[in-house]
Amino acid sequence: MSESPSGFPQSPSGPSTVPAAASAPLTRSEILWIFSGLMLAMLLSSMDQTIVATAMPTIGRDLGDVEHLPWVVTAYLLAATAATPLGGKLADIYGRRIILLTSLGLFLLGSIACGLARSMTLLILARGLQGLGGGGLISLAQTIIADLVTPRERATYQIHIASVFMASSLGGPVLGGFLAQHGHWSLIFWINIPFSLAALFMCGKYLRKLPRREHPHKLDLVGAVLLLTATTSLLLALSTGAAQGWTSPFVAMLIVLSLVSWTSLIFWLHRTAEPLIPIALLHDNVVARATLGASLSIGVFISLSIYMPLYFEAYRHLSASQSGLALLPLMAGTVIGSTLSGRLMIRVIHYKRVPLAGLAIAFSATCLLAAESMTLPLPWLSIILGLVSMGLGLVLTISTVSVQNATPPHQLGTATAVMNLCRQLVAAIIVAIFGAMILGSGRGVESVSAEGLSPDEQRLLGSSYTYVFIAAAGLMAIAFCAYLRMEERPLTGSRSSDHPASS
Repeated sequence: MSESPSGFPQSPSGPSTVPAAASAPLTRSEILWIFSGLMLAMLLSSMDQTIVATAMPTIGRDLGDVEHLPWVVTAYLLAATAATPLGGKLADIYGRRIILLTSLGLFLLGSIACGLARSMTLLILARGLQGLGGGGLISLAQTIIADLVTPRERATYQIHIASVFMASSLGGPVLGGFLAQHGHWSLIFWINIPFSLAALFMCGKYLRKLPRREHPHKLDLVGAVLLLTATTSLLLALSTGAAQGWTSPFVAMLIVLSLVSWTSLIFWLHRTAEPLIPIALLHDNVVARATLGASLSIGVFISLSIYMPLYFEAYRHLSASQSGLALLPLMAGTVIGSTLSGRLMIRVIHYKRVPLAGLAIAFSATCLLAAESMTLPLPWLSIILGLVSMGLGLVLTISTVSVQNATPPHQLGTATAVMNLCRQLVAAIIVAIFGAMILGSGRGVESVSAEGLSPDEQRLLGSSYTYVFIAAAGLMAIAFCAYLRMEERPLTGSRSSDHPASS
């Protein structure tokens, strides 16, 4: 792969890849302008997965429909998960700019529809439209960054991406609750409009000069339908089973539909000439193992961030605000780990050692939680959770850069989207499993979160978290083995290119 005079990789010429456009190279200021727009787009997408949470009770009361309230979150999640791989594939076929702007446009229209919704049905449909746009923004932004800079430079940019997710994780619920309490819940959607317009302007202005890497082939519509059916039915089964019980006939039907769809998809991907997800990509040593390790790591992190507040409030008897403070080390640790791994990746040759060290730290800390979580003083418990989070953060940046470094330029969008799809699906599965372990051992969500649990019930709840920590440690051990067996390919465009790869 050759490089332009500015040092940015160019598309390889060939019969199936459109050569880079003959426009002037992007300047440093133009790259920073595009990057700022991409960060804003990613913030919008990730924030809308968290900002609704604290406003949910207010929305339910205002619209007079509490029964269907969970679908406000589920509709966005389903649409975003389904749109992630499609957006990446379309970006490889038609170019990054047009698909990114289309995703931003859909997100903008969905936000307007959410703000105008005056019934729960309309709000759920609008959230689905919003999710279709938001689902493609994160993977498309990561793909465009991969087009702009070399893999070793990419690690630095991943630090800022981690900061975006940190801001959405911590700021989203706080902002949503503030707007719903002191204004109207629709404000959480209306504030997206100026930021979406700003992102459209910032990304559209200079992306015309981005080297073109589209792959002029047809979209695999059959594979797309099978993937949509498989992912949607799986996520519906997980969300419905966690809320209504796993013995429901509807849940069983969804699980069967998902299994049949996944089986059919695998069969189709091996038989069709141009599959939605290239099989060779899934068989690649780096893509498969880095995606597996990152998916398990982020699944554990998301699950702990969801269920630890319940532990703090029901078992440790903290208030909601105290629980938030106790959770801060867990939420901040990933950013610290991601920042550290990004800086280390710039400087070290054997970068695989960074996620291995991170997983070893997280595994040891989680084992300590499994052994002592019921008796540890609260400050030490929060510190150990921060160590778990920091260890997991050391994994995420390097996994993204490793996958993109191992992928041909014309498949960057597809590979990045597949990686994000796997992260979302694995995280949803781990959240459902941990939820079943915690809530299934007690008297249900309402009873566990209420005050006045009996000593036996408190002991049962504490024991369930012990099993959760044991399960989390096991998942980290699997992730460690995945990275241990991952091939360490030299990062292109860096001094590591001069050294042989090590496995």
